[in-house]
Amino acid sequence: MEENKLRETTLKGSAATDDLKRVFQDRKRTNILNSVEQKTISFLVSRVPNFISSDMLTFTGTMGSVIVLLGFILATYVDRNYLLLGVLGLGINWFGDSLDGRIAYYRNIPRKWYGFSLDIIMDWVSTVLIGLGYLVYAKGPYELIAFVFVVLYGWAMIISQLRYKITDIYSIDSGIVGPTEIRIILAMIFIIEVIFGHLFEYFAGAICITLFIINILDTRKLLKLGDIRDNMEREAKQKAA
Repeated sequence: MEENKLRETTLKGSAATDDLKRVFQDRKRTNILNSVEQKTISFLVSRVPNFISSDMLTFTGTMGSVIVLLGFILATYVDRNYLLLGVLGLGINWFGDSLDGRIAYYRNIPRKWYGFSLDIIMDWVSTVLIGLGYLVYAKGPYELIAFVFVVLYGWAMIISQLRYKITDIYSIDSGIVGPTEIRIILAMIFIIEVIFGHLFEYFAGAICITLFIINILDTRKLLKLGDIRDNMEREAKQKAA
């Protein structure tokens, strides 16, 4: 009897492990919070009710960005403390954006290209919404920072798609920094701005400078990968001939 129970428990544990391995099979993560984030996602995907679909989670993530936009607007016209809505919005955005694709793989019902396309589009929409929010909140020449942020983040997204095209490995991170780390940094900036005020411009400028440097480095790496891929294909054609 005890052996049967042990065998059954072992089989269930093995099946659960396989389910969780499936959750992250389609992408490579290198961000500094990767281990903690994957454990958190693994914990959550098995507990999301079955009636909640991937598309519903994608919508939830986008609504998180809408809340960030709303926080900026209310902070501009009502009270600066409403920036704390941005912290909540970023948390909701992480929840929806991180679980939508992962839960499809966990349930073994992934729609690889549909999900990939929807995810990229809604990530861009979310970026524009957050940039628009800062545009409303910023004053004078600092409004330009919102435009620069959207452009630089869009550049980073393009790099990730081209890297996927060249290497067949999908990664959303730039070294140890990924979307999760950026959300955490933004959340901390919201809190600091509420406490001290009039510092957002400096932080936003620093983020743009950092993104610009990362994008330049990632672009150089991307071009090197493209050159390697070209040489490999050229050699393969020569051998075939």
